[in-house]
Amino acid sequence: MEVPCSLPWLEQSWDEWVGVDRLLKHTEENVLKQQELNKKDGNDKNMKVGRASQMKPKSSNGKFCHASKLVNIQIPLTLKKQLVDDCEFITHLGKLVKLPRVPNVDDILKKYLDYRLKKDGLIGDSVGEIVRGLCCYFDKALPMMLLYSNERQQFEEACASDISPSTVYGAEHLLRLFVKLPEFLSHANIEEETLIELQANLVDFLKFLHKNRSSFFLSTYHVSGDIGIRTNKEDD
Repeated sequence: MEVPCSLPWLEQSWDEWVGVDRLLKHTEENVLKQQELNKKDGNDKNMKVGRASQMKPKSSNGKFCHASKLVNIQIPLTLKKQLVDDCEFITHLGKLVKLPRVPNVDDILKKYLDYRLKKDGLIGDSVGEIVRGLCCYFDKALPMMLLYSNERQQFEEACASDISPSTVYGAEHLLRLFVKLPEFLSHANIEEETLIELQANLVDFLKFLHKNRSSFFLSTYHVSGDIGIRTNKEDD
């Protein structure tokens, strides 16, 4: 499976994608904002349904013009909590992930390949392609849609001179990518069999992240003067 590195649909920022009903504090302003988003989302879905009814799906060679209904990436509950904690510390408490991260995304992906090698005895071509694709997606997506607005200055400083984000950022930002992957994949024309295999490998990778969360994810976030604040994550 070829994993595209050209991602023209990366248009929205991470701030726009995060579920505000789940992550924003319960205020009248935020409730109104969520109602507006729900209304817009409903209108968009109605428009898509109308357009879809007029389109003939591509079924030749087992391919689909829109694969979103087949993509279901289950994020473990503990990692969902990590995403919520991450949002809380960055957007509400003004903390930042201290960079560069160790291990970084490249390190984590290499560790996953080593894990699969020990587990399976050998690594198939598809696993290597998926890992390379994850790295490619991450490097392309991070500056365009995986950052909160108050992380952008840090990004510009940390990734100057065309430094790859995957060599600077770690598990905290890599996990954000998995929230958006179903949308990415919905734009790709992927054979059903390949898509099922891809989905299984992505779920396996999330299990790997979950199993190693104590060593991959930060327990402190960065504030002025290098003073950290505990996230008090539960190790369940």
